[in-house]
Amino acid sequence: MNLNLKDKIIVVTGSAGMPGSIGHTIIFALAAEGAIPVLLDRNARGFEYEARLREQGLDSTFYQTDLSDAEQIKKSIEQLSAKYGRIDAIINNVGVNDGVSLEGSLEDFMYSLKLNLVSFYATVKYALPLLKASKGNILNVGSKVAITGQGGTSGYAAAKGGVLGLTREWAVDLIKFGIRSNALIIAESYTPAYENWIETLDNGAEKLEAIRNTIPLENRMTTTQEIADTALFTISEKSSHTTGQFLFVDGGYVHLDRALLPAKN
Repeated sequence: MNLNLKDKIIVVTGSAGMPGSIGHTIIFALAAEGAIPVLLDRNARGFEYEARLREQGLDSTFYQTDLSDAEQIKKSIEQLSAKYGRIDAIINNVGVNDGVSLEGSLEDFMYSLKLNLVSFYATVKYALPLLKASKGNILNVGSKVAITGQGGTSGYAAAKGGVLGLTREWAVDLIKFGIRSNALIIAESYTPAYENWIETLDNGAEKLEAIRNTIPLENRMTTTQEIADTALFTISEKSSHTTGQFLFVDGGYVHLDRALLPAKN
């Protein structure tokens, strides 16, 4: 589908993850549509991705940015503003389920909020003049943890709950500027980081199978490509009258009847 994203400047945070991560998949899906991904991430892997995108004829730029540091975000937005002069959409994708529980330190909890929530606010805040000028839009990548809880991850759950709050607040606040604000909510997606976690478990294969069986649609995880496809559709003009929405890309994990799950022996 032609989503009319050609030459659109799309800022993607958390975009220098390992190959096959959600951010990595999103930026190369954008490239396939002819959009210009602008990468914000702290991992130097982003320079490699920038080079690959430029090989495709795209004027993509990676700004190495510690997204837990609002001043670094501000500097990167200023640099990209000077270079491109506009932003057509922001995909706030950064997120680390860091396991900061009630028994963790207050410092770790605050860091989790800075990375997983404050970075969303700072990116949009500093980019807002450009979003207003372009009547651009915002897509926040959220998590089912904000809806269901998980246990042992107070920092991440609080941050992702805040992301959903900001999504609706911004939809209201920015509607007068024609700026849309939506969120994707993801449950279980088999990313490289997920695979690394599974490999640390003694019973990894059994655990993975058990998780898959909790996903009603086809008893499989959501692919990163499915997430990227939904993200691109949502930021495109094909979704021009969609704002303030939480879009669940989760195979029915959060909402569907548990009776759909495989029967236990």
